[in-house]
Formats: sequence, structure tokens, C-alpha cells
Amino acid sequence: MSKGPGLFSDIGKKAKDLLTRDYTSDHKFSISTYSASGVALTSTALKKGGVHAADVTTQYKYKNAVFDVKIDTDSSVLTTVTFTEILPSTKAIVSFKVPDNSSGKLEVQYFHDHATVTATAALKQNPLIDITATLGTPVISFGAEAGYDTSSKTFTKYNLGLNVSKSDASASIILGDKGDSIKSSYLHHLDESKRSAVVGEAYRRFSTNQNTITVGGLYAIDHSTSVKAKLNNHGTLGALIQHEVMPKSLVTVSSEIDTKALDKHPRFGLSLALKP
Repeated sequence: MSKGPGLFSDIGKKAKDLLTRDYTSDHKFSISTYSASGVALTSTALKKGGVHAADVTTQYKYKNAVFDVKIDTDSSVLTTVTFTEILPSTKAIVSFKVPDNSSGKLEVQYFHDHATVTATAALKQNPLIDITATLGTPVISFGAEAGYDTSSKTFTKYNLGLNVSKSDASASIILGDKGDSIKSSYLHHLDESKRSAVVGEAYRRFSTNQNTITVGGLYAIDHSTSVKAKLNNHGTLGALIQHEVMPKSLVTVSSEIDTKALDKHPRFGLSLALKP
């Protein structure tokens, strides 16, 4: 694929990942294994509140196709097939879930040096259609996203976004929710390895006059241990520590507390991901 402006979903993604990724109040354990034939198998167990769930995911790569099959405890099977380079600079993704016959979806992505276009449609009569387009370069890009319901003949969403990225920083602004909200973010890396950073995000919803400002950071204690923290203007404080016990195998402990209600017990989460 070409090195163009990226997908519309990439706008603001770096800041969002730093503020949300690995923060959890659940208990999660996953283990991955790989065979010599190229088959990857991942088993995951999750405890969320008083509910337990588990799933098994298998991935197999063959030439320009990647097959992913996920089976969960609800006896549903999700299959995703990704075809790369079916046409020059084009990727196609087909997914469907059994026994849900209406879950089929097709997504086509086209990458150009100065543009990226995606189209997604449900594989059913009167489908929902999502289209995104991004113009620019890896340094600066402008994108738009729209969703259309062919059954009601109405737009379900339309959003605009602008992203600016440099080697040590990135900034974005997204006008979303059909123009009812605006979100801006800024992330700055503190070292060349990009393992330490600070981030800020401001969100406003016009219809409710709601404002949320969040600041956070990532700091690498050493080559295998890092800590993250975030705080918003509503008093919610989150923190986590992540340690690489062996290459690609991570232990993450996270917590969240309401600083305006210190009498409440903080929420804790634990995640263990083992990979060979």
C-alpha cells in the first residue's frame, strides 16, 4: 500500500490510544500460540463484573489473504477475510457472523499517495452504507465521513476531521455527531523512541453544553516497564502500569478513581497477554 494520508479513522487516533488503550476495570487473560504452518491461535478469558466470557481466535495467512475466525461462549462464529492487493493499492475485507444471517459486511479500501477512500456496506437488502475520504499527505490530512441508511433514505452520520503530524507531535480536530460536537487533541512525544509522551484532549457537545477536558501522559520507567495516567475535569483519575515479562508478553494493572467521591472504592483491572 502507498504511504498516503491514512484512513479517516487514523485522525486523532494516536491521542485517543494514549488516553484509552489498556485502561480497563475488567480481568482479562489471553495466550497466543503460532504453528510452523503460519496458523496463529489466541485464547481469551474475560471477567467483567459478575459475567464471565471466553473466545478462541484463529488466524491463517495464505498469499494475499488473511483468514480470522473467532468463536465465543455464545456459540457465535465471526469470520473475517482480508484480501490485500486484489487490485493495485486496494484492500477488501469481508466479515460475517453465524448464526446472525444479517451480519455480513463488505469493506473496500483504496490507498493513494494523496488520497484514501473507503466504502462499507452491509450484505443485506437496504443496507447501511459508510463512506470515508481522506486527502493530503502523512504530514497533514483532511477527511470526511458519511453514513447513509438506504431503507429510510437518511444520513446516519457525517463528520469532518483535520490531522497534522510531525515526527515528535500530532494534532487533530474532529467535527462529529452531525455537527453537534467538536473534539481537538494534541500529543507530544518526549523522546526519540516515542515511549514517553504527554497528551491533551478537549471535547464539547453543543446540544447539551457539555465540556470534557482530559490530560494524560505516558512514561517509560525502563525498557520493559511503563506507566500511564489521565485526569479529566469531571474528577476521574486513571492510572496503569504495564510490564513486559518476556518479549511481546505483557502484564497490565490499571485503576480508576473518582476524586470527587473518594469514599467510593476505586475500580481495578488486570490484563495478562502471553505470546511466544
